[in-house]
Amino acid sequence: RVSSSEEGLQWISTAFHLCSPLKNSDDVGAFKSWLSETWVNLAMVNYPYEAFFLQPLPAWPIQVVCKFLTNSNLPDRELLNRIFQAANVYYNYTGQAQCLNISQTATGSLGDTGWYYQACTEMVMPMCSDGVNDMFEPQKWDFPSFSADCFKTWGVKPRQTWITSVYGGKNISAHSNIIFSNGDMDPWSGGGVRKKISESLIAINIPEGAHHLDLRSKNVNDPASVLKARSLEIQYIKKWIQEFRQRS
Repeated sequence: RVSSSEEGLQWISTAFHLCSPLKNSDDVGAFKSWLSETWVNLAMVNYPYEAFFLQPLPAWPIQVVCKFLTNSNLPDRELLNRIFQAANVYYNYTGQAQCLNISQTATGSLGDTGWYYQACTEMVMPMCSDGVNDMFEPQKWDFPSFSADCFKTWGVKPRQTWITSVYGGKNISAHSNIIFSNGDMDPWSGGGVRKKISESLIAINIPEGAHHLDLRSKNVNDPASVLKARSLEIQYIKKWIQEFRQRS
């Protein structure tokens, strides 16, 4: 509603300290997508200690962010102010950002453009939301649009079934010596292998784990479930190495 007028667009741009002001409905769409990705990224990096993976963030950043989002019944502009305060935890925890750039959702030093190239050339990952089973506006998966964007950005067109043809999709019983670790707080765990398939295709689910927390450096604030997961991973890897040496 606020974005329906020129004055409202100007107000949002000022309230969110945007580097480039919103001027039209396309800008509003980009702004909303930027906010959606912000919440997803926050869930990904909900680590139990200060970290600098996607952005410099406090320990358990979701808890910090949610302090600003406790009342959805506020007047529009007051609610938007709260949303800005929440987003600002992600984009300006250090207090050094002069403005917020809606074309970026991760620190520039991460080099995440390589990830988008991989998504266009190696593994198509359908994304959608329905606004009922999630907290986002309804958005259907649109492969033609995704393909067109890949071609516009990289000059390549994604092969929709390449990854399943090469690696077997869900039929991976012929593979071996793989540990699929899933952090339950990581949105990506929804597409992970969650159940053990065989003695050499192992699933480890980590209730207190965010994105690849078990693969990060040891920290005194690591939860017990992460410590247990790392211990299991080491056991399996040692076991498979020993079995290989015995066969050799």
